[in-house]
Amino acid sequence: MKQLNGKFKGNERKNYIVTALFMAALGLFSRRFSNLLPDFIGEHAGDIFWAMMVYFGFRFFLVGKKILLAVMCSILFSFGIEFSQLYQADWINELRNSILGALILGRGFLFIDLVRYLSGIAIACLVDKLLICGKNDR
Repeated sequence: MKQLNGKFKGNERKNYIVTALFMAALGLFSRRFSNLLPDFIGEHAGDIFWAMMVYFGFRFFLVGKKILLAVMCSILFSFGIEFSQLYQADWINELRNSILGALILGRGFLFIDLVRYLSGIAIACLVDKLLICGKNDR
């Protein structure tokens, strides 16, 4: 999947999806075993890993595009999900009460989650620049 102008490597798309799935796994483990982690990490890691998963998911779909596009899409998506938690209709609360619904939609609006999402996206962007996209500064 190499572009002729050499802007991205063929393995990048695979790297992004594997990294997104790894972030999802870390997030689930950080929630499940939060009692084994230091309090600060146990409290914040799940949302940070969730935002990192979102970022790498967007990079998977936007491979070859500028990093800033993935950052903006990740912020809009994450913030959109968080602000949607202010909407409390019965039908969506039923979805949120399921395991999958809670993982995707969350349960209730918390301002600190916005900070966690920004932190996760910033960390993911840094990891992306240093380890995945390399010299192709997009």
